[in-house]
Amino acid sequence: MLTVTLASPAKAIEMSREVADLYTSVSIYPPSASSMTVCYGFTCKRRHIFDFTTADRSALTKIMAGGKASAVAERAAVQKAVIWFDRRVGPVIGTSKRIAKADFRYFDDKHNFDCWDTTRNVTSLLLIMQDWGLLKHHTVGNPHYRGNALALQTPHNTAVLLDKATRAEWTVDMWTQAFAQPPAVMPVAQWVKED
Repeated sequence: MLTVTLASPAKAIEMSREVADLYTSVSIYPPSASSMTVCYGFTCKRRHIFDFTTADRSALTKIMAGGKASAVAERAAVQKAVIWFDRRVGPVIGTSKRIAKADFRYFDDKHNFDCWDTTRNVTSLLLIMQDWGLLKHHTVGNPHYRGNALALQTPHNTAVLLDKATRAEWTVDMWTQAFAQPPAVMPVAQWVKED
């Protein structure tokens, strides 16, 4: 694991090189224990620094408490946490009417995320929850990419959870869903075959 050092005095969060590249590729700081850069506007052209309040941490802790029994329950709790996040930041940055699978063709960058934005945002949320000790059965995995022009599969990427016991990788794909809908959580092996 790589420890990424922040310019601020905030505690560094450990992450792999592949996860760190999500942030360095668009010249933003990775998340800290108390804040993250929310990317939107397609490939992080628009940015908002979101500072988690005590109430935010309490809400996420309560949501994730419902997932302590098993890895399956934890993945369901992660879905609820991503919905919470979407509802929490949507009114702040203007993405509360965002659509599923948005990209540059929709000409509405100020109200939408592309898959790069959602991969960064969900990975950041997962890293913060991991840092807070809210993930018992999973760790944050490396983002995954799919896309095969020859098979007419469009390019796409997603955040990933890694099951500690089985080492299975699970997507947490917010981009394929509309505002406040549960992210697609499925085995990466299944996700790479979808379009």
